[in-house]
Amino acid sequence: MIRTTLAAAALALPALAAPALAEVVTKPTERTVYDAMNALETAVTDAGATVFARVDHATGAASVDMELMPMELLIFGNPQLGTPALQADGLAGLVLPLKVLVYEQDGQTLIAYEAVPDMFAGLDIPEDADYLAKMAGALDMLTDKAAN
Repeated sequence: MIRTTLAAAALALPALAAPALAEVVTKPTERTVYDAMNALETAVTDAGATVFARVDHATGAASVDMELMPMELLIFGNPQLGTPALQADGLAGLVLPLKVLVYEQDGQTLIAYEAVPDMFAGLDIPEDADYLAKMAGALDMLTDKAAN
């Protein structure tokens, strides 16, 4: 049993490491982090997706007397798009639901997310799956709404 578990873990390591190498799509905005995140959250809910969490990293840092530039993460999803990916490969649950980071760097507010094809690299999900294109389109549209 231990050998099977270790062998399975060793086989899964490349898939687990893949997201660290993912292309990150970054969009600048003139909005503040707070305003861009509010616009993103509104766009997500207006599109019929579910917001699972909004994480304020700067507030978390302040709670332990550390400083961090404004930075928030929105975790959201749409079961119609995500469930087929999870059915194809349960490890998709490591990258789903979708995540978008809004943060400040050098006085500029940026909106960032992992490119969809890279998110699922190494998983048993067909590269031409229609739901991947829909996820990519949704992320692009939602982050454009947040940026403008």
